[in-house]
Amino acid sequence: MTNEGIPTIGRRSFLGVAGGLAAVPILVAASSQASAQAGGASSSTASSLDGRRKLGTLEVSSVGIGVQNMHRTYQTTIPSRPEMINIIRTAHERGVTFFDTAEAYGPHECERILGEAIAPFRDKVVITSKFGWNIDLETGERRPGLISRPDHIKLAVEGMLKRLRTDRIDLLYQHRVDPEVPIEDVAGAVKDLIDQGKILHWGLSEMGLKTLRRAHAALPVTAVQSEYSMLWRGPEDEVLSVCEELGIGFVPWSPLGVGFLTGAIDERTRFAEGDIRGIEQRFSPENLPANLTLVKLLGDWADRKQATKAQIALAWLMAQKPFIVPIPGTTQMAHMLENIGAAAISFTPEEIGELNAAVAAIEVRGQRLPDSVLAFSNVEAPEKK
Repeated sequence: MTNEGIPTIGRRSFLGVAGGLAAVPILVAASSQASAQAGGASSSTASSLDGRRKLGTLEVSSVGIGVQNMHRTYQTTIPSRPEMINIIRTAHERGVTFFDTAEAYGPHECERILGEAIAPFRDKVVITSKFGWNIDLETGERRPGLISRPDHIKLAVEGMLKRLRTDRIDLLYQHRVDPEVPIEDVAGAVKDLIDQGKILHWGLSEMGLKTLRRAHAALPVTAVQSEYSMLWRGPEDEVLSVCEELGIGFVPWSPLGVGFLTGAIDERTRFAEGDIRGIEQRFSPENLPANLTLVKLLGDWADRKQATKAQIALAWLMAQKPFIVPIPGTTQMAHMLENIGAAAISFTPEEIGELNAAVAAIEVRGQRLPDSVLAFSNVEAPEKK
């Protein structure tokens, strides 16, 4: 297929991020201001999604779709809006019921795209959005810092509902923890919205663990969203175990390692200006060759399972916990069909043990994000006075 006349280059053009970057472009801006197993992806008839999983009590398809880059392909080209709507609608036809976006994506524009796309079948899907970045409610201008004051949250949700063409949001996340607002106040605002029927479930993204426990005590949390993939396994340290303990679902953003795990990047890759991967240590010339060991491992398992690297990477995530639902993003139909095909891949206990051991033996070199971006993660909300 083509993207506004731009041909698809290979399996994954390094200019077309397929990893669902759930916040990275927003973070950069903010910090600068303070196929089925048998047939592979090429068989569209095989790329249907039958499995379901639960995030807390919320049932969704086992693979979701991240609607972040559909207003533009990561600092490079502007996708065809009708084609983005076609991808979302085709995903639903193939069994996807879980679509993830945020007010900061665009800003505002990705909510509009999703709202238009799902209008014919709104009651048959689960949609999410997120608040928390300092986005002008009317213009969408991105301003410095974060804002989770209760009054602002309620106004932000009103805008989301209009852009999404709906009367309720199934799952609302706090995009990043506001260090100036107690999480109990945030939970109180969300509870008011739940009581009004405007929100059905809530969650947090990249929060500190103490804040997660406090939030859950104030108002049961349905899901946590965080970066997680073979390329960055930080949630395995504590977050996943806390989610399991509390009965909270886990939604990995960037489950394909910002396109790296698809095999789209090699030693010769150089990134376009504005592409955050160009300033990430893990993709630097000194670290990239060692990290490509992961891609080779994925290639070996793709051959073994008659699948693709992307499908193995997603299936591996789902094999870690039954409450994990990845949300790969893409602007290409073929990639969407390939991604949902990951649900058809299964591992025996022996296979997943072998694969886990092989992944654990590979030391990923380089920090996942610049310090100025990481400063927004693992933040603890202030205590309520």
